Amino acid sequence: MSVGTTPGGTTPAATIPAGTTPESERDAEFQEHEKILSPDFLSAAQITEMLAEDIDGVQQKLKKFLNFKNLNTCLKEAILLDYYVSGFLWARGMEFSVIQYSKFMTLLDMLLHNLRTLHMSLEDSIKWLGEVMAETGPSHSQKNEESNVFNIKQANAVIDYLKISLFQHYKLYEFLFYSTREEIVIGTEKSTAVCHCPQNQFCNFQEFRFHEKPQKPRGPRAVPGKERQDSF
Repeated sequence: MSVGTTPGGTTPAATIPAGTTPESERDAEFQEHEKILSPDFLSAAQITEMLAEDIDGVQQKLKKFLNFKNLNTCLKEAILLDYYVSGFLWARGMEFSVIQYSKFMTLLDMLLHNLRTLHMSLEDSIKWLGEVMAETGPSHSQKNEESNVFNIKQANAVIDYLKISLFQHYKLYEFLFYSTREEIVIGTEKSTAVCHCPQNQFCNFQEFRFHEKPQKPRGPRAVPGKERQDSF
């Protein structure tokens, strides 16, 4: 009879595999955590290359990585290149680490993938972002603190950036992906569309923001002679 079994069934006696340590459990959690935004949109080597470039260099590198060959004639390629270049340059201003660059750029790409391939609505994209940020953002659990990709300030900044860069222009991106090339060209010749998204679409953003742990309020410090002075 094997350990942890009884006649007629098994018991939960051996719930922890032999040789399991707290360190190995954290490693397993970290590996699971790394799957949240995988596979990476850009490799560490590609990110390192672009970090050494100026704005034009970043654009040329991303053009090559994305295999865009018709920028002069394809409006869709031009818009998408601007989307990724702008995101990378914003991340540079945040002074992200290479792994943070990697996860952020993958997040940008997956949001477009959800829109383009899964036809995900604006509301569903916001919900999806909230779920992802809950996994990659800061956690109040000290157990998962080491596996956080972004701290509180960075996570909130990412959310704010995506709101103004993608979500406020969501209808335009839907038009970009779901319309024919001729419709896109005609539409841009007629006018420049401005998307005014309903306010209630963004009210849930407050639920996804991260906050510092509240500190216990401290009482006023006693000042020697204060009571004696106030009594006069």
